Amino acid sequence: MDKEFTTVSIPTSLYKKIEEAVKGTEAGSVANYITKVLRESLSKQETAPEVFSKEDEEKIKERLKALGYID
Repeated sequence: MDKEFTTVSIPTSLYKKIEEAVKGTEAGSVANYITKVLRESLSKQETAPEVFSKEDEEKIKERLKALGYID
């Protein structure tokens, strides 16, 4: 885990909502919760597969042409 930290500002109303939501949970604090959510979000972005491979895209285009949907 990182040993260095920095400060990020969020609206006080959002902080209070998160503070209420994490009470009694394993997150334990607003900072821990926000760190966990951001890591999960970034992880999903890094591992998001392409919807179609280039090969699949070409097959789809050929099929649409054959059906007369595209020229």
